[in-house]
Amino acid sequence: MSETVNPTPSRRHSRAAASGKRKMSTSTKVVLWTLIGIVVLAVAAAGTYLWRLNHAYNQAETIPDTEVFPDAENRPDPVQPVVPADNEAMNILLLGSDTRAQIGDDEDIEDIRGQRSDTIMLVNIPADRESIQVMSIMRDNWVEIPGYGMNKINAAVAYGGPALLIETLESIFDIPIDHVAIIDFEGFKGLTDALGGVTVNNPFEWTAKNGGAGTFAAGPITLNGEEALVYVRERYAFADGDYQRVRNQQAYMKGLLNEVLSRETLTSPTKILDSVDAISPFLTVDSGLTGTALVPLGLSLSDLRSGDVTMFTSPTLGTGMVGAASVVHPDWDGLAEIATLLQEDRLREWQP
Repeated sequence: MSETVNPTPSRRHSRAAASGKRKMSTSTKVVLWTLIGIVVLAVAAAGTYLWRLNHAYNQAETIPDTEVFPDAENRPDPVQPVVPADNEAMNILLLGSDTRAQIGDDEDIEDIRGQRSDTIMLVNIPADRESIQVMSIMRDNWVEIPGYGMNKINAAVAYGGPALLIETLESIFDIPIDHVAIIDFEGFKGLTDALGGVTVNNPFEWTAKNGGAGTFAAGPITLNGEEALVYVRERYAFADGDYQRVRNQQAYMKGLLNEVLSRETLTSPTKILDSVDAISPFLTVDSGLTGTALVPLGLSLSDLRSGDVTMFTSPTLGTGMVGAASVVHPDWDGLAEIATLLQEDRLREWQP
């Protein structure tokens, strides 16, 4: 049996093989550098976009912590979640008013003293980041304001600015408020238009009387900027006044979240940038609520949809008179239950 011997490759074959390797190597380099170029351009574009987004957000006015928060010795301990989580629970005080329209755009936060906030909302973000609870607090709730006695809760802003309102709320719920944002209603106009309109589910037809024109039909209606401004301001058109205004503000906020969290908005950098650019000139925030701080918060909430957001009004026992003042009587038993849920990071369990 003869042994089979593999022939030695010819020089031509060897040169061809080497040439093929060189060609393959060159092609690979071209593809590699093309991909690197694409990545570099993408990173540069993303960096430019984030810079523009941060620049737009920085139009918001920042309040020094000394103007926002009470003295440390007057504040409650941090929330201790019943179920441990990677994040900490967060509570944000959201105030809405016509302050800047009344005092002028060139004034500073000191001029908010003497004014009263038209809208008070406590935004609770639990540690597990699986939901958000937004509790409206009616501005005429008759409560104890530290150092000033009993009064309507929104008088705290007039007496001592946001810090006194925070101290008042912290004394009721015994939880720390981490951040505060004050939004002038005028900002809703530009934000609504930047989003292409906001659809709300209007419970019944009504016609505006508070300095605005227009009739709002019952059912789903899409508001433009001017209409949104009227919608969140109006109270004189309703028999129960501020109660219905609070419900309308909640309906608008719900519609706003639907629009912001929609695929059309989330996949449109231009729409996001326009929205931030429209609202930030009418926004005042504490020094910790920076664009840099909002990025990780936003990422931790990236799986949320509008159905994960619950809105309700703090429990009350109706209206009445205290002297010559028309007030809202708080349901203190209900508020005590909410306080316990907040302290244990279980507000999602509250049944309005």
